Amino acid sequence: MPDEKHDSPKSERKPIRVLLLDDLPENLLLRSTILRKHGYESVTAASVEEAESKLDEIDIAVLDYHLGRGKFGTEVAESLRQKRPQVPIIILSATLERSFGGIADMHLLKGYSSVDDLLAALRSFEAKKRGKPVVVDSRDFYYSRISMAMGDDVALEIVDGEGNWQYVNDTFASMCDRKRTWFVGKNLFEQFPELGDGWKRTIRKVAETRETYVERSPRGLPHLPVKNPRWVWNVLLFPLKLHDGRDGVVLSARVIEKKPSI
Repeated sequence: MPDEKHDSPKSERKPIRVLLLDDLPENLLLRSTILRKHGYESVTAASVEEAESKLDEIDIAVLDYHLGRGKFGTEVAESLRQKRPQVPIIILSATLERSFGGIADMHLLKGYSSVDDLLAALRSFEAKKRGKPVVVDSRDFYYSRISMAMGDDVALEIVDGEGNWQYVNDTFASMCDRKRTWFVGKNLFEQFPELGDGWKRTIRKVAETRETYVERSPRGLPHLPVKNPRWVWNVLLFPLKLHDGRDGVVLSARVIEKKPSI
């Protein structure tokens, strides 16, 4: 009789199956090739209908936001959330809008987010699926990576949903004439009551819905001491998971243009 112990195939770990949705065939080919090279199995779709027919086959979804003919990847995201809420969702977008991406686990901006960003996101979600915790040993190191990526000319704050500071960068601290350590644990709205309830609601909304907020003026950041009517600001609020797993918000502000004097 055959030796079943030796004749049976060895169990192999199945590759993570990634749904790729994009209406451009060249994008699907490129991303599929990259993912296959890194050990992932691609499940491609060129339409919302095709993607929704494959939701049972996947482990992670990478969905283009703007599709042709008035279609959006968020339609698939909503279906996937209802059908298989445990599946991570990454939305790819070519533009920043005032509010977007609330249903996604991660939002990557095409043209700015590199292939490495996508692969890092997939590896993180893959580790969680395989039961391996993603551990950050140092809170300051974790938050300082965000600060480093955004640059020294950005005033950066990281708060929880109630506005309690978790981290500020050197640029913001020096603008307020304080040391960085002074801010941690204090409340943004108690220290700067002029911010008002409107900005408090905005921060809570970003933390709870995971949407992103964009502003082209210093409105909402009246506590920044450097002002000039000729300056055009870029104020960005986006969500992230804090070191302890709670929902948090990154607030950043920088001058992106100086209008000429009349």
